[in-house]
Amino acid sequence: MSKPVTFLAGNSLASRVFYRVAWAIVVPLFRLYTRLTINGREHLPAEGAFILAPNHRSYLDTPFAGTVRWKRMRFMGKDTMWKIAWLGKIFSALGAFPVTRGTADREALKRAIQVLELGEPLVLFPEGERKSGPVVQPLFDGAVYVAFKAGVPIVPVGIGGSERVMPKGSKFVYPRKVHVEIGPPIHPPAVEPGQRIPRTAYKESTELLHSEIQRLFDHAMTKVGWSYPID
Repeated sequence: MSKPVTFLAGNSLASRVFYRVAWAIVVPLFRLYTRLTINGREHLPAEGAFILAPNHRSYLDTPFAGTVRWKRMRFMGKDTMWKIAWLGKIFSALGAFPVTRGTADREALKRAIQVLELGEPLVLFPEGERKSGPVVQPLFDGAVYVAFKAGVPIVPVGIGGSERVMPKGSKFVYPRKVHVEIGPPIHPPAVEPGQRIPRTAYKESTELLHSEIQRLFDHAMTKVGWSYPID
């Protein structure tokens, strides 16, 4: 986009009220249609910013992630979604903020850190784009990098069943069970003032995050009673 987009739009009282109303309507429908169950909410920080890091198997993983808490969380979206002004206002009110695809990843990382520094939780999918199958793919290190730079915990999540609710290439949402399993948070390592977090800590935490998401994903798939391949 030629002109910058105010990615912090949607922080007004009206937008927050709109989010609560939308949540109160959409979440019960999701729960009814997919028999949605959620376990592990006690692992979510009660206050302040954090990163929610789920596996990614469906376009619906974003709203499924949004069901885990009543308070608003933020999401990244490609900036073309904001080309129509009224739609952009709705996306912003729902917690999304724009990033420009095809530009350096620094822009997205910087905006993510700024959102967290404002005290708002952020949903990031460490696998990147949607994947398929029972194995959590190698993670991008951006989620851990953003969490550590902002000094916030990262909460691993397994979403089981979403790939059967809306398989890749499908235009229909099937009424099949979904379970969300939330794991204990991974906290940034403690360092002395003025010192940097060692690079090895980023790698080790990314590996830990990967193993935790896989564990939670496996458990969530067991809860919905499904196994791969998708039929």
